[in-house]
Amino acid sequence: MKSIKKIIRQIGLLGLMGSFFLISIDSIAQRRGGGTAHRGGATQARPVQTRPATQTRPRSNGAGVNRPVTTTRPASNGNKVTRPSTVDRTNNRNSNNINRNNGGNRNTNISGNNINRNVDRSRDITINNNRNTVVRRNTVVVYARPPYRYGGYRYNAYHPYYFHPYTPYYWGPVWHPWGFFAATLAVTAIVVSVESTQYHYDQGVWYAPSNGGYTAVPAPVGGTVNNIPSGAETVNTGTVNNYYYGGTYYEKDGSSYKVVPPTAGTLVDNLPEGGKEVTIGDVKYVKFGETYYQPVQVDGKSKYEVVLVEEDK
Repeated sequence: MKSIKKIIRQIGLLGLMGSFFLISIDSIAQRRGGGTAHRGGATQARPVQTRPATQTRPRSNGAGVNRPVTTTRPASNGNKVTRPSTVDRTNNRNSNNINRNNGGNRNTNISGNNINRNVDRSRDITINNNRNTVVRRNTVVVYARPPYRYGGYRYNAYHPYYFHPYTPYYWGPVWHPWGFFAATLAVTAIVVSVESTQYHYDQGVWYAPSNGGYTAVPAPVGGTVNNIPSGAETVNTGTVNNYYYGGTYYEKDGSSYKVVPPTAGTLVDNLPEGGKEVTIGDVKYVKFGETYYQPVQVDGKSKYEVVLVEEDK
């Protein structure tokens, strides 16, 4: 009987020692990352999850932001996962400068409110706007009105100033404003030589050769043609009639028509494209090259008068 009890105690002691032994082995396995021992038998290792921590995100004001961030997150198996300490949030965008490539031969650089377009100018030529803008003084009619004085200059006109908006006039499909480029000209175009310079004239428009074509230019003073467009307007300069078409003045010269400068005091109904409204003191003129036109009203109709500008000495 005593031997049976002794055997039972020995068996219980051995079982207790075996339990402690298994617990110790499981603890060591967990510390070494060996996973968790299951009563079912096998030991399974769970992988550590690594998440990328670098993000690129613009702020609302367009500025780049670099913020050091250190984050430690526990893993599901009890180990620690350390994420990279620096998150680079850089936005290479300047809110005021935008570079856009629109394709083709046109590149646009926008900076704030200024727009600079890189346009192919290889076919352009320099246009001298002063060739037909020298105003001839009217020697017959005397100015009854005092001139408008401003900034050291006198602006003489026969009619009182009457503002009306500048609206460019269109003379039809065969007419083109200064600066218009044409790759070819019609067979009706003729060559006119003025002071050793050759121009091409076609239906009231004067062209100068440019790289790869022709560019519409101000009519050269002295240029003579046999015919002018039928839509030319007859204007009285006070001494002789001129013929006005597309911003150009012609004077009869025998059987031909010669380009002449505008005469001070001449009234015209319309002005072409290419003028610019300029404000001088309290008066707003329309300026072509160096010629000033004053808005006036004659017999209830809006017109423009050629202004004589003189230095106020």
